[in-house]
Amino acid sequence: MTIASRHEQELRAAARHINRRRFLTVTGAAAALAFATNLPGTAQAAELDARRITEDPFTLGVASGDPLPGSVLLWTRLAPKPYEPDSGLPRARVEVSWELALDARFTRVVRRGTVTAHPEFHHSVRADVGGLAPDRVYHYRFRAGTWISPVGRTRTAPAPGARINDLKLAAVSCQAYHDGYFTPYKHLADEDLDVVFHLGDYLYEYAVNATGGARAYTDRTLPALFNRETTSLEDYRLRYALYKSDPDLRAAHAAHPFVVTWDDHETENNYAGGTPENDVPPEEFLLRRAAAYRAYWENQPLRAPQRPDGADMRLYRRLSFGRLAQFDILDTRQYRSNQAYGDGWQLPGPESDAPSRTMMGKAQERWLLNGWHASRALWNVVPQQVTFARRRSVNDPKVSMDAWDGYPAARTRFLDGARATGVENLMVLTGDVHVSYAFDIKRDFENPASPTVGTELVTTSVSSGKDGADRPANYDRLMQGNAHLKFYNGRRGYTRITLGTKEARADFRTVSTVTTPGAPVTTAASLTTQAGKPGLELS
Repeated sequence: MTIASRHEQELRAAARHINRRRFLTVTGAAAALAFATNLPGTAQAAELDARRITEDPFTLGVASGDPLPGSVLLWTRLAPKPYEPDSGLPRARVEVSWELALDARFTRVVRRGTVTAHPEFHHSVRADVGGLAPDRVYHYRFRAGTWISPVGRTRTAPAPGARINDLKLAAVSCQAYHDGYFTPYKHLADEDLDVVFHLGDYLYEYAVNATGGARAYTDRTLPALFNRETTSLEDYRLRYALYKSDPDLRAAHAAHPFVVTWDDHETENNYAGGTPENDVPPEEFLLRRAAAYRAYWENQPLRAPQRPDGADMRLYRRLSFGRLAQFDILDTRQYRSNQAYGDGWQLPGPESDAPSRTMMGKAQERWLLNGWHASRALWNVVPQQVTFARRRSVNDPKVSMDAWDGYPAARTRFLDGARATGVENLMVLTGDVHVSYAFDIKRDFENPASPTVGTELVTTSVSSGKDGADRPANYDRLMQGNAHLKFYNGRRGYTRITLGTKEARADFRTVSTVTTPGAPVTTAASLTTQAGKPGLELS
């Protein structure tokens, strides 16, 4: 029996002994699951001398994330055999050393240390390195025994209050392995960027067949264990191994620090809070959510405060880059009300319009407003998951119940809060829909003459949806039905954004194909918005 299988049995045994009514709240489930979660120290794992590792353990690459002015989080995971449930390592802890230097050749090392890779966390490694200079590029690597990892490049954030002229970032989302190659990441790795924001759907729970789906491998065969939907901890862990085996994804992580947030597919399509997509018992879904959240934390460059507690995980958080930008990273999946009218595209009505409906939950809403109130940044940027602006086809009143259109009261509270706290340069970054959009955010979307109060940039998918098209089939209907929609494109790629003291610029970078590797990247369009004068213009 594998470690993950034992873990699942422990969770299910605990669940059977918890009162069913208590499981009907996420909080109660989290407490129950946390009690049974296998954490380092509880299993008294033996120690493995890293010199006994006979195959390269750094097959999944390296990553860094959540840059602060004086620190950055470094990540890797030991996996000599990544497609096996135990990754080719025994149930033993391993000491791993790390180095941080001012140059890629490590002639000027400024920090070094050791951390423990615990089997309970699938031998993932994270080093929260402090005492660093702000706004500085660093290079890092790990060592386990005689093995040395690839070199990663990262960068700290500017000092609080620092006046900086520009910040270069990228937004990415939605990378279904079975829909194509991660070619956009190859080009992203070559960009001159300070940070990358991943807006969700880092993986998909759907089965991947032996030939890699649309990748149509002829020179390799994937193990059968990938050809099933992810439901257990072992499933989710293995799926991250598959995704991180992609060389372009590894290159992007090694080139830039990432700030990550999830959407639905990291767990299950269109789940809402504690409500699953399908009709399964709540305790069964929350066990699945606990497994998904744990595997997410194990495989992303996240700090200790983000470590999950059973089926709960505090993912929303705030990062600042001097006086230029504040980023309030949201979680619109874990705390939301269930989709109205059974989900999908529906006519809005009393159920979707109910004032009590929430996208973020009360605590996160208060946190966001408090952060805006205290912000002194020129640009207040909100990386989140689903389309914020109203989106309708011409002569069709239906809207998406999974997007903010299905939660209009929550959107009104969001916009009222931004207005009340004095946010002038509001920018929302979005993923999810596998296309690029550029929206003006209106105070009242029902009135085209309503003031424009911000900008929404929706980045397309890395691979989800396969190749796509420059003009999707509904292009004319959406452009005619939404006067505030300034750009629409259906190719794969990413969005490169430059925040400056006078304007922000968005370059929508796309590739022609992902079902075959190696496509070049082009800029489909560039738009700008002026500081102090919201509204997008093609440049």
